[in-house]
Amino acid sequence: MDKVVITAALCGAGTFKWNNENVPYTPEEFAEEAYRCWQSGASIIHIHGRDPESGMPTPDLALTKAIIDAVRAKAPDLIINISTAIAPGLDATLRIGPVRDNLPEMASFNTNSMNFALIDHKDSSIITETVFENSFKTMMFLTKNMIELKVKPEFEIYDMGGFYNVQILSVQQKFFDPPHHYQLVFGVAGGIPFNAMNFAHMLSMIPAGCTWSVCGVGRQQIQAGMCAAANGGHIRVGLEDNTRNAKGEPAKGSYEQVEWAVGVVQVAGRDVASPAEAKKILSLPDRNKA
Repeated sequence: MDKVVITAALCGAGTFKWNNENVPYTPEEFAEEAYRCWQSGASIIHIHGRDPESGMPTPDLALTKAIIDAVRAKAPDLIINISTAIAPGLDATLRIGPVRDNLPEMASFNTNSMNFALIDHKDSSIITETVFENSFKTMMFLTKNMIELKVKPEFEIYDMGGFYNVQILSVQQKFFDPPHHYQLVFGVAGGIPFNAMNFAHMLSMIPAGCTWSVCGVGRQQIQAGMCAAANGGHIRVGLEDNTRNAKGEPAKGSYEQVEWAVGVVQVAGRDVASPAEAKKILSLPDRNKA
């Protein structure tokens, strides 16, 4: 099996310092955490812009650029993956802005509209919720822009409909060249949970020749990562998805979860990919030639 590409998602739009004090807000915090993840074995850093004072997610181009420039200066070999979700309620122009401004190798591409909530697992009560809108019009707009910019999409699959939406997009307009990369997302309230049947069904939907990774919310990060390592996939970890380590204690940072992922990869009898190897595995654009 190929080597495993490890992604570290450092903050997302819904985790804050009151969830875990190690969630980065400032460019310096992002750069230091990205460096630690790189040194621990990550090849890709997934970034949502944050306001350094309030910690709120932001589409502000200057604030996001300061973060990405700091990461690139501190850990120049890392592959940058920028979120096009950023925060709830943004239109497509704001969502693509940081991608146009920073030209990462990759960007997230959400494949369906859905309820998106945080729940209290003790009693399943809703803590906060939004409707995450990803219409075909929005997805077509993102497609056009990402093809123009030569940015590789990471298709975020929250339920089976996402696969079919990608198929519909592929026949509606000029589409991304294969092989595509899919990220199977488990545990979002509004999506599907991780279990053996859902995992197997997801795997059966991935087109031949494509690559895939997993992302799990909370403890499902552990379940999904272990199964991906054993079944030929790649792994995403980070404080965006889970603020705790495998023992259930507050994580020292996303880098601690990267260290865990490296251990899981080794137990599965595979090796961890370097950033250079990850670029080949995922067929990423060569920015030196772009």
